[in-house]
Amino acid sequence: MNICISIFLFLMGMVMGSFYMVVALRLPQEESLIYPGSHCEYCNHPLSWFELIPVFSYLLQKGKCRKCGHKLSMGYPITELATGILFTFSYLQFGLSYHFFLSIILSSLLIIIFVSDMRYMIILDSPLILTVILSMILRIIYFDLKTALLAFIPAIITFVIFFIIGKIGDKMFQRESLGGGDIKLSFVMGYILGLPMAIVAFILATFLALPYAVGYLFLKEGHEVPFGPFLISALWIVFVFYDKFNLLINWLFLVG
Repeated sequence: MNICISIFLFLMGMVMGSFYMVVALRLPQEESLIYPGSHCEYCNHPLSWFELIPVFSYLLQKGKCRKCGHKLSMGYPITELATGILFTFSYLQFGLSYHFFLSIILSSLLIIIFVSDMRYMIILDSPLILTVILSMILRIIYFDLKTALLAFIPAIITFVIFFIIGKIGDKMFQRESLGGGDIKLSFVMGYILGLPMAIVAFILATFLALPYAVGYLFLKEGHEVPFGPFLISALWIVFVFYDKFNLLINWLFLVG
């Protein structure tokens, strides 16, 4: 049974990953998710059903458009495969539980933010809002309305802290240090993790981003570095390994 569920989630994840890629690429450009249908970005050739099979179509077509022969971006198969892996891992880690469904929601947000922020330096509002709504519904189902509403308190406090950090950073560096999307994402972090662990996720995100930022700024001096992908990755990591991070923090306080 576990194998069957894992296979199903992997396949479903790949299908959803393809959809998330469309969301991340079209919405920042204010394009419809429905029209036009899936097509080649280079020759506008409408894709048939057999050209839309996640990962496999890319492999069968040898990474090229069937019509114009232009090399296709590897972003699609990588995103599809990554989403399938995240969905499967969520089940293997949590089983069919509250944390599983929340992990699926966070995995979906991770993929969308990673693509949109890396490509356009934009974190979309709609996925953030939907994540909070779905997370609140899950809390109501598994716990109660009071628990769901009380979670907004650390979310608001986290948002305010990030907002202040952003303003201080703007003054220090004379440029935008935290984007508006990053600050909005902090609200989700506070709602999911609570205030202490949201701060831990922020610190982790800083360490995750440092090697990329150094390399990126060295190669492209003066360009901004997207922080959203590292924030959402840190949020997902801390959520999945919450107990381990909690033990680490308690140990550090005891040692200190």
